Amino acid sequence: MNNKIKWIGGLMLLVNGTLVWADALPDGLIWETNDTDPVFASPQAKQGGTLNLYVDSFPLTFRTVGPDSNGSFRSFILDNQLRLISFHPNTGNPIPALATHWAIAPDNQTVYFKLDPRAKWSDGQPVVPEDYTFGYEMMRSPHIKGPWFNNYYTTEVVEVSKVDAHTIKVKAGSAKGKLDLLNTTELWPQPKHFYKLGPNWVKQYNWAIVPTTGPYVISEVKKGKSVTFSRQKAWWAKDDRFFKHRFNVDTVHIKVIRDQNIAFRHFLKGELDSFEMVQPTWWHEKAKGPEFDKGYIQKVMAYTDTKQGGQGLHLNTAVPKLADLNVRLGIEHAINMDKMIATVLRGDYVRATTFGSGFGPFTEMALPERGYDVQKARDYFAKAGYTKQGPDGILQNAKGERLTLAVTFTVSEHAKRLSFLKEEAKKAGLDLELNLVDGATGFKAMLEKKHEAAWLGWGGGGLYPQYWESFHSDNANKPQTNNFFNVADKALDTLINAYGKEFDLGQRAELSRQIQQRIYDLAIFVPGYELNYVRAASWRYVMLPTVPATKSTPGLLYWPMDGYPHSSGGLLWIDEDKRQEVLADKRSGKALAPLTLIDKSWQRGQGG
Repeated sequence: MNNKIKWIGGLMLLVNGTLVWADALPDGLIWETNDTDPVFASPQAKQGGTLNLYVDSFPLTFRTVGPDSNGSFRSFILDNQLRLISFHPNTGNPIPALATHWAIAPDNQTVYFKLDPRAKWSDGQPVVPEDYTFGYEMMRSPHIKGPWFNNYYTTEVVEVSKVDAHTIKVKAGSAKGKLDLLNTTELWPQPKHFYKLGPNWVKQYNWAIVPTTGPYVISEVKKGKSVTFSRQKAWWAKDDRFFKHRFNVDTVHIKVIRDQNIAFRHFLKGELDSFEMVQPTWWHEKAKGPEFDKGYIQKVMAYTDTKQGGQGLHLNTAVPKLADLNVRLGIEHAINMDKMIATVLRGDYVRATTFGSGFGPFTEMALPERGYDVQKARDYFAKAGYTKQGPDGILQNAKGERLTLAVTFTVSEHAKRLSFLKEEAKKAGLDLELNLVDGATGFKAMLEKKHEAAWLGWGGGGLYPQYWESFHSDNANKPQTNNFFNVADKALDTLINAYGKEFDLGQRAELSRQIQQRIYDLAIFVPGYELNYVRAASWRYVMLPTVPATKSTPGLLYWPMDGYPHSSGGLLWIDEDKRQEVLADKRSGKALAPLTLIDKSWQRGQGG
């Protein structure tokens, strides 16, 4: 793995067919690539066909930065933009993408990347160093109205510069370990020939179809109804080692269906090709009927070993009653998460105790679970002044104000879970007011900090936990940031600042554990659950490799795009011959053997 070439200074050398001056680079650089890690796509894959999927709301924008850009649809766009390098989904090693080689300078802070001279944007323009230097300027610009990006490209990435026609230099804000440094510096390019920065940038590019470096382009948009992606037949990287036999379907059609039950009916009719079934209700109860019994639809479950984001209740401390630690501690003990998991979720999920997990020593596993305890909850509520029980069983304070917590959520399927928690919370004198809001609109309300408690989960992307976005005071009491807690705590800030600058991985892991301890002490997050599997049903003609998922496959088993930070998607294909056979069998009523596949190749504890 990782072939290395020593760069000798002071010579004119041929690199990827281009002559460059070696003395434009520091002497002694060790250039690395990866052309030996195992492939994970199936050589049996066939190209062609259309994959029909759905989302529950139309995106508020096609931008991937700026206001309203951080919605779920963002992944379809961003995972179709390649970065300089990616990470192998099973080994975790860096692999080429837009860069063929990379070299870390002796300062452990600077990385040089050799751009693939074949790399092109979907409009035919070459990917050039200026796309990175412009991208650096763009991400620091106030015109994009993206405070997270402004900060990241000021503190985490402090320089992006051109070395020669195919080489760029990226410098991090501090020295880091190898993988951490590569993860910080493997940037997305921004097409300089397409964008123009200006005060109207957000509005101007709200629905722009931006050129892509990945395999698909947005080919059709029906506002409020659907978005269609089409595969570039002559995509420049289609035969590369880690891209070959991937991104096989010609078309990915994504329609908006706002109700999951209605979407399921579309799926049973064959109007959708796959249907996510992570939720126990769907897997255990609803995945039944003639389409399943006669084998036209298959069920697939694959265990993974992924990093988990925070899933649970985010308490907004800017709300006066939630500014009281005793109220927050009372809420912690009034939420019967364990029983909800055991009953509503059929024990499929695992109770979490931290904001994110699966990061090895970066996760504080010693944090005790704050279990459901009615008496403890009432004791804490009493300390906050809620001492009188009203006729409905809900506690009141001296002013007669009821103890309520408005919970904003965006997934209708979660209503049953929250309704169960609501009934259990009543026993502790707490009334949960459940507010279901449309996906994109609900997330926007959370970004605008218009919630008391937000029920949601974050992806576990990245090689290490990220805290600044969600917990630093820089992002408190501001719209369009991920600090849904509005927490502004000096001790937490100090730890997060030190974490961002620490080079030694052991010390950084220790700081991470201290951060998680402080979050726990502040009681601003009620941990929910985590899961390490992907589950879906699909029509039998949707094909997958023998091992259907990678170690790092994200939430959608049939994810058609690439993925971040691991290159893990695009493994499926449509077998058109089998499709015709299955549909003919369905029309004639011929039964096939029911098919349920459960793969444990990457199950934790199985050795992977």
